[in-house]
Amino acid sequence: MNKIYNPKKENWKAILERPTQTVADIEDTVVSVFNEVKQNGDRAIKKYTSKFDKVSLDSSIVSLEELSQAEELVSAELKEAIQLAKKNIETFHKAQRTERVSVQTANGVNCWQEKRPIQKVGLYIPGGTAPLFSTILMLATPANLAGCTEIVLCSPPNIEGKINPAILYAANLCGVTKIYKVGGIQAIAAMTFGTETIPQVYKIFGPGNQFVTVAKQIATKYGVAIDMPAGPSELLVLADDTANAAFVASDLLSQSEHGTDSQVVLVTTSKEMIEAVETEVEKQLVVLPRVAIATKAIANSKLIYIEEIETAMQLINEYAPEHFIVCVKEEDYVLGAIENAGSVFIGNYTPESAGDYASGTNHTLPTNGYAKQYSGVNLDSFMKSITFQKISEQGIQEIGVAIELMAAAEGLQAHKNAVTLRLKSLE
Repeated sequence: MNKIYNPKKENWKAILERPTQTVADIEDTVVSVFNEVKQNGDRAIKKYTSKFDKVSLDSSIVSLEELSQAEELVSAELKEAIQLAKKNIETFHKAQRTERVSVQTANGVNCWQEKRPIQKVGLYIPGGTAPLFSTILMLATPANLAGCTEIVLCSPPNIEGKINPAILYAANLCGVTKIYKVGGIQAIAAMTFGTETIPQVYKIFGPGNQFVTVAKQIATKYGVAIDMPAGPSELLVLADDTANAAFVASDLLSQSEHGTDSQVVLVTTSKEMIEAVETEVEKQLVVLPRVAIATKAIANSKLIYIEEIETAMQLINEYAPEHFIVCVKEEDYVLGAIENAGSVFIGNYTPESAGDYASGTNHTLPTNGYAKQYSGVNLDSFMKSITFQKISEQGIQEIGVAIELMAAAEGLQAHKNAVTLRLKSLE
């Protein structure tokens, strides 16, 4: 693990660099797949499923029979856990509902804002070595609460042409309307353009590897919105001597096992904590089933000692972590000083895993520093705000002259005339 002591501010950018490729590095591959899916539809999907997922499928649609079989394959205990998590996620996201905002801005000028659901949304759920059925709960649950009418889910098949039964169970439980055995770049392209069998959507949600992240960014060039550029997972822990080193190490490893390109960082005001955490990481790492993946991710990790908590917070806000765990005595100060973070976990008994699964907050969060300008997924992510206005005769007389003057100053005579005609009709 990389240990760094009191780094100078001019070196922060290099120290905090993510172990990810740039868009330019993989954009050509993504664009090539996009172009072929746009031109050849399902034929291209079948080709790339065979190439990347090593399986040839006659149909990518998940059948009702497959959904029924999946429910039987999921244990009763796991079903109960999924249902508990769904309940907590529903509770938290229901609380985010807001009423219509209405105001009279001037006499006779009434303005209001109402929210409407995005009708068609696409959910991308990674499969492979870690089938993230929990992400379905995080995306389909608020989509349903928002009132989205079409919820399309794509997830890569295994070499047997199947999707993990927990993914299918969670999708069915959460009201997903269509499920497809399609992964990677081709899944994002399919939801962007639509194919003979896969519907086009208006907004795409969900995490993925770097290729999926770039594919989502390319999708925006074709009029499809995305939740955020959510790439490889990352976690930063701020700890002092009040933290439990074993807990800190377990949190660092929990993100390391996501993938070899994950990044974990410890920032601490205690040199002793660095040594204790390093020892715990080595002890816990060797017994993990995903030790090979976690080991490579840990190689990208940083253990950073900073003497002053104020300086530590400046560095953390510059990094803008996806997940931020706070285990320090000066908790109130730190919480007030947070400017950039996807989701915050406070105290020794709040593991990041809680937010990943069952506390109720959403785990689809901005990575790669995007927490500086993006929020994590929430209820409003599945809705759009529409403004309304109704102006009475009194109202147009109240603001009409101002509109005329401003339109004339911008050289837009037709804009001015639209008001002038109405004002003259009232004389």
